[in-house]
Amino acid sequence: MPPIQTALAIEASGLVKRYGEKVALDGVSFEVPRGTVCGLLGPNGAGKTTAVRILTTLAEADAGSARVAGLDVHASAKAVRRLLGLAAQEATVDGLLTGRENLIMIGELHHLGRRTSVARADELLDQFALTDAAGRLAKTYSGGMRRRLDLAATLVARPEVLFLDEPTTGLDPRARNELWAVLDTLVGEGTTILLTTQYLEEADRLADDIVVIDHGRVIARGDAAGLKRQVGGSQLFATVADAARLPEAAGILARVSGSAPEIDEAARSVHAGGDEGPRAVARLGEALADAGIEVEDLGLRRPTLDDVFLTLTGAPADAGADAPQAAEVGG
Repeated sequence: MPPIQTALAIEASGLVKRYGEKVALDGVSFEVPRGTVCGLLGPNGAGKTTAVRILTTLAEADAGSARVAGLDVHASAKAVRRLLGLAAQEATVDGLLTGRENLIMIGELHHLGRRTSVARADELLDQFALTDAAGRLAKTYSGGMRRRLDLAATLVARPEVLFLDEPTTGLDPRARNELWAVLDTLVGEGTTILLTTQYLEEADRLADDIVVIDHGRVIARGDAAGLKRQVGGSQLFATVADAARLPEAAGILARVSGSAPEIDEAARSVHAGGDEGPRAVARLGEALADAGIEVEDLGLRRPTLDDVFLTLTGAPADAGADAPQAAEVGG
């Protein structure tokens, strides 16, 4: 069955999934427009990977429905699998084949033909900076190289929709930036991407839309800027050299910001809400200097996605990855 041309590449409606008494998904709904990147975020065990497994036909929902490229993932599972690519948390390449052989084999499994498979393999090896290692067995690759090869493998058949479960886990910052550039190119060519990630910087950098899941439910969604606004405004802060001057610094900050300040004695700092931007920073600096209070740091801190996690889920950002758990089948 050919894909149905709709404006949405992914549609999840009321997805429910239980493993025994554990409810992994409890009515999850969201949509991903074609040619965009959606980040699926949430603390450990939130249900992110379970949602990906249902959308990629690896698991069936107990209730609700899902469509990928306009096709029902249950009724048209085989057709859906031909249209998507999936890079799971663990690399799935064959360690006893070379990098090039892995990609050629996948091309032939997709019935691309030998000549096309070889050409596509060489193209992807170059794109992922693996040409020099193309003739080496994959088992000799570093973790980051195997991750890049695994992602290249998902792209052999040029999928319309790409699912990435923790795509940059194990990559160093340089390799991560290189991979982000590849994903930018793919989206520019029309590929739709849904990714789960433990790196909030990654969601901030890549995602057009972010869906936050906690305890199997969607608790927030929007772009990074919108989610940050839900947390609140910016924080005006100052770190003083002498902890004994903290109460006085707090009083000055209260007058400048018009908000009740909080004091962190251990960090020798005070902070309060402040939405006037750099002008408030300048006024605070002048007031502290007039009072003879020596300052070690001064500035305006804007909300981050880490703050979104803490505010919305009560969980720290480093709990953003689903740990493998038998009861939840990976999250």
